[in-house]
Amino acid sequence: MNNIAIKIQNISKLYRLGQVGTGTLQQDIKRWWWKTMGKGDPFTKIGETNDRTTKGSSDYVWALKDINFEVKQGEVLGIIGRNGAGKSTLLKILSKTTSPTSGCIKINGRIASLLEVGTGFHPELTGRENIFLNGAILGMTKKEIRSKFDEIVNFSGVERYIDTPVKRYSSGMYVRLAFAVAAHLEPDILIVDEVLAVGDAEFQKKCLGKMKDVSVNDGRTVLFVSHNMAAIKTLCNEGVVMQHGGISYIGRALDSVEYYQKLSNIPSFLEHENIDNTPGNEDIRILKFMTKPIKGNYLTISSGVEFELIFYNNKIGINLDVTFELRNSDEITIFHTGELITVNKDSKRGIYKVKGQIEPNLLNAGIYKFNLIFGEDQKYPLYIQNEVIQFEILNESLGSNSNLLPGVIRPELNFSNKFYG
Repeated sequence: MNNIAIKIQNISKLYRLGQVGTGTLQQDIKRWWWKTMGKGDPFTKIGETNDRTTKGSSDYVWALKDINFEVKQGEVLGIIGRNGAGKSTLLKILSKTTSPTSGCIKINGRIASLLEVGTGFHPELTGRENIFLNGAILGMTKKEIRSKFDEIVNFSGVERYIDTPVKRYSSGMYVRLAFAVAAHLEPDILIVDEVLAVGDAEFQKKCLGKMKDVSVNDGRTVLFVSHNMAAIKTLCNEGVVMQHGGISYIGRALDSVEYYQKLSNIPSFLEHENIDNTPGNEDIRILKFMTKPIKGNYLTISSGVEFELIFYNNKIGINLDVTFELRNSDEITIFHTGELITVNKDSKRGIYKVKGQIEPNLLNAGIYKFNLIFGEDQKYPLYIQNEVIQFEILNESLGSNSNLLPGVIRPELNFSNKFYG
């Protein structure tokens, strides 16, 4: 295990739903008896898979089930998956804030974790005192902490409040100082959850740069959980995709992101004839939403995209509007633009059709998702449908999307050049 920072073997975590505690006295006696007989926990055998989209029949659920993988020293591992996939549970077990039901973990080095805002902070202590407290928890001496103190404070940007109790910090200040402490007190392994989403864009960029620096320059190991696929692709060299408490894919970060994006169950075409079964509410019902190329048979960079929306409106006498929001697979918003359907408070009950076009040679190759926002006077939302459909633009010049060129857009620019000999 010389070059292995973390080795996870058959880790599983079972939770009981609905209440806190181990259950009835009868269950406790049965659990104790089975344990004395060396048979383990009898109730772990009836646990269900952690699929939050279905209603199960058991009171027990496997938050994690048979997790196995290794993390090499100096590796930056991205852990991705939908909400409820088991990512945070895994990080809590690695950080020793909770224990697994079964399995074992071998860790080579000191771990610093940033799982929630202010993890490891005492709210009554000042920022200064919490820096020394966290350093002591990591096993550092006062001299070692003092040598890093100024660097931590400068990075966090909370110097003015360093002698104020952290319970008075905003969530942004909390996470700034917490990350600065975790990153600068030289842990061998740094574990970071989606907590960075609390910070502003500038600080998030600063944090990503610091995580890259501690990995490349200091040879430290980083485990990073995020829903930001652009950050995963930029920062990580390996990726783990989690689904329903298990691992469905392990590989290069780019391949892992591509695999995760293809797990999406977002339809590429939506059409309903029965209004009662279609997405919507008492005001709006989406009957049809589709995309097709403006020219040619396939959606490519040069084909352009035409989209068509048909919906039923039940709101009378308002200025009705609909906003089309397009996002790429990295959750970056490409555009957020609206269209007034009626302008003189003359909306009628019935079916409306809206068409739009995205010009050729504008979008880069990749996977895109549409969100729809229906509203009144472009102020009051009537109905919001996220990820209503998705579509893929092919890269005809490279033959496939496995060799994507960087950039959100791929405009066709008019160049001119001259040679002056």
